[in-house]
Amino acid sequence: MTHPLGNPPSKIIALHLNYPSRAKERGRIPAHPSYFLKPPSSLAGTKEALVRPEGCELLGFEGEIALVIGSRAKQVRPEDGWQYVRWVTAANDAGVYDLRYADRGSNLRSKGADGFTPIGPRLLDARQLDPAALRLQTWVNGELVQDDTTDTLLFPFGELIADLSRQVTLEPGDVILTGTPAGASVVAPGDVVEVEVTGNGLSTGRLRNPVAAGPALEPYGAMPKADPAEREAAYGTAWTPAPLLDKRLEEGLRSVAVATLSAQLRARGLPHMSIDGVRPTLPDRTMVGVAHTLRYLPLREDLFKKYGNGMNAQKRAIEELRPGHVLVMDARRDTSAGTLGDILALRAQTRGAAGVVTDGGLRDSAAVTELGLPVYHGGEHPSVLGRRHVPWDSGVPIACGGALVQPGDLIVGDADGVVVVPPELAEDLIADCREQELRERFITEQVRAGHSVDGLYPLGPDWREPFEQWRRSNAASQESHDSQGETA
Repeated sequence: MTHPLGNPPSKIIALHLNYPSRAKERGRIPAHPSYFLKPPSSLAGTKEALVRPEGCELLGFEGEIALVIGSRAKQVRPEDGWQYVRWVTAANDAGVYDLRYADRGSNLRSKGADGFTPIGPRLLDARQLDPAALRLQTWVNGELVQDDTTDTLLFPFGELIADLSRQVTLEPGDVILTGTPAGASVVAPGDVVEVEVTGNGLSTGRLRNPVAAGPALEPYGAMPKADPAEREAAYGTAWTPAPLLDKRLEEGLRSVAVATLSAQLRARGLPHMSIDGVRPTLPDRTMVGVAHTLRYLPLREDLFKKYGNGMNAQKRAIEELRPGHVLVMDARRDTSAGTLGDILALRAQTRGAAGVVTDGGLRDSAAVTELGLPVYHGGEHPSVLGRRHVPWDSGVPIACGGALVQPGDLIVGDADGVVVVPPELAEDLIADCREQELRERFITEQVRAGHSVDGLYPLGPDWREPFEQWRRSNAASQESHDSQGETA
């Protein structure tokens, strides 16, 4: 396309997070703006196609306000920053999430492809606009999907100009993409994305870009690939992830007692699968999920400053949770400081967690219990984790309550405690647990009838035939009951 000022810009600078609505989606609020560069060759105009290469599935759109620099800016002050902006227009910061892994952080191949920065169609004179009173809207196939204003930006436009110009000289024609609000997601060939910026009665008009299918990339370097984390990042609030645990397996694990699972694991030569020393906030609830892990190390004050503040491993682990995860924390069985409080428990619940297990302490225990999220803990304690722990890393094998827990293990808890179930054993365990519990129901009935446990518990040879008769009788009764239910 022809650049608005007649010549290509020396650079296109894009901002990661700026709208509070988008920061809420991402689960973090940055302390400072952060940026990446897009090549000038990525510029395009209205009606030009966004081309998704064959093999890519995650072409993301991001409606944005683009600022075009009008005069050379170097070491300007925030209150003077807006004076260096000549034009305002609409932009789409497009990209394929399938290639983010290839240039982690720089976004070069994921967002720098030809045509991935359409801007236009009209330029608005910045001198006629209030930078804190602009409105940005995005439509996909005619449906409004983004609608936000610049009055609550995390980093106002003047601050961006000042921040960048401290070290990077901004030249006339340079383009700054100022972040996208909530609602950015994924589009596919055949879709149409439109972006418009309005303010002070003026409009850029709709920047309109159809999405087209393109040829596959030549196999000279990194090739497209997508995983659940990239899909979630790409789709945003529109993302509906596949269940972590097969529904049939989940229901099967819920149908048997933790004590029975523990016995069956021991029978298979796995006697150390219980997470010892933890108790439930909700003993009447069964917890079933897939392990996501977090490891704490002993407190070292100098390292806590580096690893314990900001978006530390504890907070990152919470934000990594997917629906169906159980967050399992290794606190070395040290209960003399809290490892979870009500705010992070609420965030885990909001992320869809099935529960939390920690062999450390629990803060705000009453509030956490009231949330209704199953939490197993080593004991209540009022102190924050910085008294005893440094949050270190997540998604690694850990020891919790004496049990080795790997990410992806199945975690089952009830009033008796928590056990770790290797996923590959789950189906056979469920079948054997049901058989064991059926036998124990029969034994319980016989004990109630006055029989001695000698030869009965465990089931001895003399009782096997009576048990099989009882099994057949119960099966027939159940079949009759089911039949009556169908005809009722």
